[in-house]
Amino acid sequence: MTDAQETAADTALRTTGGGPPDDDVPAIGLPIPLLEPREGIPPVVETADALAGVIAAFAAGRGPLAVDAERASGYRYGQRAYLVQLRREGAGTALIDPVGCPDLSGFGEALDGTEWILHAATQDLPCLRDIGMVPTSLFDTELAGRLAGFPRVGLGAMVESVLGYALEKGHSAVDWSTRPLPEPWLRYAALDVELLVDLRDALEKELDRQGKLEWALQEFDAIASAPPAPPRKDPWRRTSGMHKVRRRRQMAVVRELWTARDRIAQRRDVSPGKVLSDAAIVEAALAVPVNVAALTALPGFGHRMGRRQLEQWQASVDRARALPENELPQPGTQVAGPPPPRAWADKDPAAAARLSAARTAVSALAETLHLPQENLITPDTVRRVCWEPPTAGTASVSAALSGYGARPWQVELVTPLLVKALTATA
Repeated sequence: MTDAQETAADTALRTTGGGPPDDDVPAIGLPIPLLEPREGIPPVVETADALAGVIAAFAAGRGPLAVDAERASGYRYGQRAYLVQLRREGAGTALIDPVGCPDLSGFGEALDGTEWILHAATQDLPCLRDIGMVPTSLFDTELAGRLAGFPRVGLGAMVESVLGYALEKGHSAVDWSTRPLPEPWLRYAALDVELLVDLRDALEKELDRQGKLEWALQEFDAIASAPPAPPRKDPWRRTSGMHKVRRRRQMAVVRELWTARDRIAQRRDVSPGKVLSDAAIVEAALAVPVNVAALTALPGFGHRMGRRQLEQWQASVDRARALPENELPQPGTQVAGPPPPRAWADKDPAAAARLSAARTAVSALAETLHLPQENLITPDTVRRVCWEPPTAGTASVSAALSGYGARPWQVELVTPLLVKALTATA
């Protein structure tokens, strides 16, 4: 058992401002079910007037702001937020409908400088940014759990192991675009922020005890200051099963079908997978059918589809079939960075030796520190340094790591390992 796990098992961590008193906390392994928000389920905020009142109440509150967002992944097009949950001491919990209140930038202005608490912040920040909610300071309880060495870092698992309460997680994958939202869903949503402040405080103490608090703060600052991710180039290449598609003409079929599907899904505001599955796209690409009859015989294009739908998909295949050779997509190539590690032994045996030594050293240190290897340093950073090693020396390796985005704590810990790996295999 790691230090983090031993501390998590300590009932001293199992406290919460609104939960049962300490003497009601159960024995280890018997979490208390958290069934109702402490102030009940708040009404959903759907109007500008109601929103103004909530912003004023939260501005008058105290301490950090707990934040969560619910999306309709798998049901709707894109990753927009369909419910935002907030909680702050002195203000209670608020449930806000971003459909009725699409501009929540007022929270940023009213709570400037306030720390936001999110669980798995990088998942929610893009949809929050779209509605004007951009934190200047944050605490990510999932990332904190990873750095502290907890083996399970989902919100329910963290609340249970750290605070001793069991969250009901049955509505995590429902269609949050549903209106009106059912009461059980709203209860679930309110409970998701009920204990975030308590969890944050307990994890801060644990990180401090392990000497990792400064590491976490650097990670949180990096997340808060990161710019929005640029649009993906050739997103059709990420079609599931794409590894089966090897010929350029077949790639063109994938591209045409993916593009047509995306346009239809966006127009209908439904998940692309509900319009046409990735598996069906790949089947059509491998077969390159010459007519609707041939297309209908393929998996994913069966009798459930109407004639008009089948014709529109066949039209996409026909466009790909008609393209001249010079307009066919090229096989996917890496724009920058080293080749896949499996090819290193043939391309550059010395680089392969460097990578093997570096990976072994990083893995050993991560195990000693009780944190995931990818949180100590990203595998891509290690590959880049080993493929094109900087000039021998601590300063040049540190500069290379910083240039690839490593935080100061990572540079300090990993630089000696990489210097040794690079020099030992020179």
